[in-house]
Amino acid sequence: MTDLDDIPAPRGDLTLKLQASRQDTNLHGDIAGGWLVEQMDQAAELAAGREAHGRTATVAIEAMDFLCPVRVGSMVNIYTTLREIGHSSIRIGVEVWIRQPQERDLRELHKVTEASFVMVALDDKGRIRAVRD
Repeated sequence: MTDLDDIPAPRGDLTLKLQASRQDTNLHGDIAGGWLVEQMDQAAELAAGREAHGRTATVAIEAMDFLCPVRVGSMVNIYTTLREIGHSSIRIGVEVWIRQPQERDLRELHKVTEASFVMVALDDKGRIRAVRD
């Protein structure tokens, strides 16, 4: 995780927005962490694909801490930031912010987690290629 902000706010572009549903819960009724990581991975792939102009794949996910549970009905907002472009890799910062189902203020968001995803550009045969030609 990065340093705490005095006034926390999402960083980056809103890349994916979806509502957490009952089918995504764990045994305790909270949204499963694995489901959330899957959505983060999709957002990272969308952001990296735009930079690579094509197919990408995840090769690493750096440290992730969950700050609060995600309840059914929460609006999940996933923000991405381009952090670095290498020869064949792209590092994407991914943050998850939610609006709780009972929250009346549409601007009130709570940070759930963040991570850095390392993606590689792939050609049509699934081999690693340069991000930029």
